[in-house]
Amino acid sequence: MLAVPFQPDPLAVHPLLSRLKVPLVAAPMFRVSGPDLVIAAARAGAVGAFPTLNARTSADLDAWLDRIARETADASGVPAANLILHPSNARRDEDLRAVVRHRVPVVIASVGAPDPVIGPVHDCGGVVLADVATVRHARRAAAAGADGLVLLTGGAGGNTGWLNPLAFVAEVRTFFDGIVAVAGSVTEGRQLHALQVAGADLGYVGTPFVATHESMADDAYKAGIVAAGADDIVVTDAVTGIPASFVKGRLQELGWLDERGVPVAKRTLDIAGWKPGAWSAGQGVGGVRDVCGAAERVERFRAQYEASVAAQRR
Repeated sequence: MLAVPFQPDPLAVHPLLSRLKVPLVAAPMFRVSGPDLVIAAARAGAVGAFPTLNARTSADLDAWLDRIARETADASGVPAANLILHPSNARRDEDLRAVVRHRVPVVIASVGAPDPVIGPVHDCGGVVLADVATVRHARRAAAAGADGLVLLTGGAGGNTGWLNPLAFVAEVRTFFDGIVAVAGSVTEGRQLHALQVAGADLGYVGTPFVATHESMADDAYKAGIVAAGADDIVVTDAVTGIPASFVKGRLQELGWLDERGVPVAKRTLDIAGWKPGAWSAGQGVGGVRDVCGAAERVERFRAQYEASVAAQRR
């Protein structure tokens, strides 16, 4: 297949996404993604996303959405809001109403079936992407009417997946022709190109955006990301009660894992109970070598992506 510069098929991809300069989502990260990061990523030409729970209150969320809409109105990229649908999220319904009220163009549904989100978001002209970690859940989200699927694959940070991305994309493409984004160790623009060759549309990138000036992570977390490598990442349920990827040494410092990497205490399932201090990261963390601005990070992805496309064409 001959690659061409990023030009989404308007029949397959929502027109809002055709504005992008690079096929990249700056993924929503708990306690990391806020308005500054979303705005910078969108203005640089990517999708900039944040979990609505990062706003401490519903009033804060309204203020965040107002500011994001105002400061991305002329952006080439797109802002997105991530709704955690698990019943442990007491603000789930209230946050959905806020997202619809503000007509957020892209809504990412996570940790639960996207059915309650699809109708209201479509009614206000928005796009729904659904996080999925299995083919069964991908089929269900597609049948429910999701516009896109975020495939959580092995190596992804935060709430992770375990399937190989090549196998996952290939099987999903046998029944779904909407937007496909892939999460899992994407740290370079050439990997975005590789995902497109494999049949996906977008890379879903978290860890590199922890180490940006605009992220809400503290300086120690950012430095920890720059210092870590793939061998430092562990998948554990010690933080939220479901398997997620973290920097192992940090969890040991906090006393949540013992010297063998075994959880010290069993956590009850609480998606919103991700306490400050845990450093989430994916297996691609070794590709993050500095702290920089979010716009610079997007630009690096864009330049690497276009160089990879040009090399294949040659």
